[in-house]
Amino acid sequence: MPDWARTLARLWCFQPLTKIVLICGFTWIFFIAYFELLRGPAHPVTVMPLTPLDALIPFRPGAVWAYVSLWVYIGIAPALLPTMAAGYRYAAWAAALCGSGLLCFWLWPTMVPPSLHAVDAGSAAEAGFALLRGIDAAGNACPSLHVASAVFSGMWIARVLRAAGAPGALQAINLAWLLAIVWSTVAIRQHVVLDVAAGAALGLAFGLVSSRWGSPLPAVRAQPAAIIPA
Repeated sequence: MPDWARTLARLWCFQPLTKIVLICGFTWIFFIAYFELLRGPAHPVTVMPLTPLDALIPFRPGAVWAYVSLWVYIGIAPALLPTMAAGYRYAAWAAALCGSGLLCFWLWPTMVPPSLHAVDAGSAAEAGFALLRGIDAAGNACPSLHVASAVFSGMWIARVLRAAGAPGALQAINLAWLLAIVWSTVAIRQHVVLDVAAGAALGLAFGLVSSRWGSPLPAVRAQPAAIIPA
């Protein structure tokens, strides 16, 4: 097994049950706050406008699987951090990202045009799409926290892979997964392009700031057997 694979395996196996519980708990708390704001917006709701680019992205109900894969994707970076202290710092940045988005939703509630959610989901083979529409309404649209979380996570996954000396193929897979999630938000009409742009900017900002201040990652490529505690 190459050094980079041993490094990633060792990181993955560091307190995995604790990481899973904390990641699931974080997600559960976020959804409580998200749906509370969705059910009772404090201000009038703005309908987001469409752009010419929205018309160029065809409706694809099957893209729901790329959309829901975010909930696996966001767990990869924290699952590969070397210490619990590193994980807590990562969680603090992720919480700040989500808190900023929720604050935007509270101050400026938005929704996608109702006509987008009137599109028929299609056959029973796309039941997952219909289930999503039943749970996640058209509100809390801009910025897209789905996209923001994906971009933030993608940047951190890329950093972990670089630190471990992983090959370029894994970086390409990470980028492709990220782009699939971003594309899916428009392809299933949960968001419009402006939501995606705002979400990408938010995720990029927090990704850059968190990498400059409070970075928990050691340099492990030169000495893959040693993970320096953060």
